[in-house]
Amino acid sequence: MAALRGVWVSIVAFITATKMPPCHRHEEEKFFLNARGQKEALPSIWDSPTKQLSVVVPSYNEEKRLPVMMDEALNYLEKRQKHDRTFTYEVIVVDDGSEDQTSKVALKYCQKYGSDKVRVITLVQNRGKGGAVRMGVFSSRGEKILMADADGATKFPDVEKLEKGLSDLQPWPEQMAIACGSRAHLEKESIAQRSYFRTLLMYGFHFLVWFLCVKGIRDTQCGFKLLTREAAARTFSSLHIERWAFDVELLYIAQFLQIPIAEVAVNWTEIEGSKLVPFWSWLQMGKDLLFIRLRYLTGAWRLEQTRKVS
Repeated sequence: MAALRGVWVSIVAFITATKMPPCHRHEEEKFFLNARGQKEALPSIWDSPTKQLSVVVPSYNEEKRLPVMMDEALNYLEKRQKHDRTFTYEVIVVDDGSEDQTSKVALKYCQKYGSDKVRVITLVQNRGKGGAVRMGVFSSRGEKILMADADGATKFPDVEKLEKGLSDLQPWPEQMAIACGSRAHLEKESIAQRSYFRTLLMYGFHFLVWFLCVKGIRDTQCGFKLLTREAAARTFSSLHIERWAFDVELLYIAQFLQIPIAEVAVNWTEIEGSKLVPFWSWLQMGKDLLFIRLRYLTGAWRLEQTRKVS
């Protein structure tokens, strides 16, 4: 009976498998507004890099939390540039179809620092966090690309820890490597502050991640990840999941492609205003984990070598 149920679930996963979400941009998403309010065409991940670091900040209804994160990030990046004139960066805020003033808030930073350093991409409709990150990655100019959440839960200077984690993985096969920020070292403290039910959900999710998809990474969901340009292009070009479980598929793809991954402890503080609804979001992620495994296993989803964006 259990075997029959397994076969049935696999068939459902195969039949309901969606094609890879379209990578093309809407016409309005091919441009960003510069500091003068004029439209400029966005670059492509397939172009040669012109910055050392790109920071991609997915933002959905983040008008209140975004300024704290942007102030910390830009203060750090500006100080680093003053100490090292060869250091170059850009921050790409991706407004994921927000219903508030997220884009307007982000554009103030573009006006203050210039559109060579801060760019705002406003998506026509909400794609989900994974979809927003992917659009930012595909528009980046950096040799290395950092994913950073808009809530500022991770201390931004910890990017140096991720950079060391990447460096320690060298030599990088085909210039590909990933460093994942991790909150695993804070697990005991967080358990003490959580309800028994949320702790149970957390352990259940971690087990499913390990059992179905990703081995050896204790915290797949921390939104602070640093990728080499080549690793970002290869993994995000093959991504199907656009919402909360996209991190797991990203790392699943990376491990399939044998991209080396470092897990690096970072400072992290829980910030109010999370978009996650504990039970239903975790239930959705659990379903996504099962389908990630089954759809790759049955061939409903296949990994491609390269895939460009139109």
